Amino acid sequence: MKLYIAEKPSLGRAIAAALPKPHKNHKTHIELANGDMVSWCIGHILAQANPEDYDLQFKKWQMETLPIIPEQWQLKPIYRTRSQLTVLRKLVKQASEIIHAGDPDREGQLLVDEVIDYLKVPKTKKLKTKRLLISDLNLSAVKRALNALKDNSEFMPLSISALARSRADWLYGINLTRAYTIQGQKSGFNSVLSVGRVQTPVLGLVVKREQDIANFVSKPFYQVFAHLQTEQNEYFTAKWQPSEHCQPHCDEEGRVLNKALAENVINRITNQPAVVNKVSNEQKQQNAPLPFNLSSLQISAAKQFSMNAKLVLDVCQALYEKHKLITYPRSDCRYLPKEQFHQAPTIVKMLCQSSLPAQPLSIQQQAEQANTSLKSKAWNDKKVTAHHAIVPTEKSANNIALNPFEKNIYGLIVRQYLLQFYPAYQYQQTKITVTIANGLFTCQLNEETQLGWKALFPKNKKEQNESTLSMQKLPSLTKGQVLQCTKGELIEKHTSPPASFTDASLLSAMTGIARYVKDANIKKVLRDTDGLGTDATRAGIIELLFKRDFLKRQGKTILATETGKALINALPEHATLPDMTAQWEASLTAISEKTTSYQHFMAPLTQTVTDMVNSASQQDFSGLPKVSFKPKRGKKKFAKKKAS
Repeated sequence: MKLYIAEKPSLGRAIAAALPKPHKNHKTHIELANGDMVSWCIGHILAQANPEDYDLQFKKWQMETLPIIPEQWQLKPIYRTRSQLTVLRKLVKQASEIIHAGDPDREGQLLVDEVIDYLKVPKTKKLKTKRLLISDLNLSAVKRALNALKDNSEFMPLSISALARSRADWLYGINLTRAYTIQGQKSGFNSVLSVGRVQTPVLGLVVKREQDIANFVSKPFYQVFAHLQTEQNEYFTAKWQPSEHCQPHCDEEGRVLNKALAENVINRITNQPAVVNKVSNEQKQQNAPLPFNLSSLQISAAKQFSMNAKLVLDVCQALYEKHKLITYPRSDCRYLPKEQFHQAPTIVKMLCQSSLPAQPLSIQQQAEQANTSLKSKAWNDKKVTAHHAIVPTEKSANNIALNPFEKNIYGLIVRQYLLQFYPAYQYQQTKITVTIANGLFTCQLNEETQLGWKALFPKNKKEQNESTLSMQKLPSLTKGQVLQCTKGELIEKHTSPPASFTDASLLSAMTGIARYVKDANIKKVLRDTDGLGTDATRAGIIELLFKRDFLKRQGKTILATETGKALINALPEHATLPDMTAQWEASLTAISEKTTSYQHFMAPLTQTVTDMVNSASQQDFSGLPKVSFKPKRGKKKFAKKKAS
């Protein structure tokens, strides 16, 4: 008989619904009419063994026993799901063929693979294992997936990558949490100093930002504008562009800090001729943004609805599992397989009947104006791995009672999908360059010629202000034409401190971590998509920092607590920076893409952990509070858990 092993019961039931009936439904599995079985894990039913499971001497936290590096890694059943593992053991033995139906991502691949390995499935049976990839729980989509089974062996690199991440988190979290907690206790801090491979650099980002804000001193900077007049008495303004000779008087962003320099420019250009150097007119266009992956959806929802990352993920899970309105949400991909393009007319037709409101156009209006003959760059098989972007399914939401959060998130996903069937936003860009008293001045005007996909977005305040500021009309000019600078104008502005992190900006920082990496060599190997954590784990990491009282909220702002600040200040700098962790995340991605190996990742990581443990005694923990903080309910178990 065939045995389908799903990641969770909801997925198992969706698979069974597409297979021969009648069914015999049991608490732990479903028997099909043809004798096949569908069973499931309940999330992870195995976990990394605790240190004391390897050796009882590790139960007591002592520097002498660190670092703890298992020679033979062990997994242990999670107590609350032991009965499900027992059922799977029995079914696996009876099965002639296994179909792996974990979620279509790195973690989902490992979750079922580790069960197959733990149950010691014979090699011949393991080699025949198939992979079922389901990203849409509706019946028609599940049937399509069942007809497109792949060899599970194709996805081993994905599983190895997830395994490496799991073991890296254990090594880093267990050893450094113990080492720094022991050192902290020597300074009178009698609680756990939780340290994680990802969580600590994220906390470091917030603490560093607060330090930058506290130490910030606003400085004035100066802009010079030339008021120009043509022979036909047409007027417009152009902005001065400081030359290389002026750079010593500018900051790193090219802003002029020397008021006397700016005033000198004004004196030199007033009532002077201005010669047109260059006039360019170009037709520009901006294509629609790609469909969402989880992180980009969380960032958008935080900006538009002030929803935190965990809430967005929970809402997505409900839209996917309970309502079956969207495809698999824990995706890090923003592209779609080409075959999905053929489903577009059906999905758009369904959305044309939608009764859900949206701004500035309702979902129905958005869908009615969509042109499914257009094909954006989103459909690209080469960019799709085990999962694809989050898009609406063929199921209508009209007769489903969605709460306000679900309506908002569904609306965002639908709009981002419909954008793929709208023409590009187009505008005419005019650029003019003039020389006045050997100084360079420029002005630019963008005139909208086709609204395209931007018709689906209400203009925000910034865009409205920019539209107002660009109202000046530029005269028709030719190269070499002589104008008159009637006067120069000095505008004084002041530099602003960096903004505190919000849910949106912290997620954005974790996603595009290269911006915050100091080491130039590490920065070189990072791609735009490399980040801290994965799309599926970032919400949990941020939430963990709040639960451990390292972060707090002040309105929409995310701030570090005093304990969070003290922890970062006590740790070695490289443990608080994203550099090392960002490189590790890039290496984990490389493992899944078969461009590096498990051994090449784990060997240097093990050495790094060893070095950090050995140097822990040199760290100064005197700045930590002398009275331990009280952990919230459930935190006492942390010592036995891995740090993320």
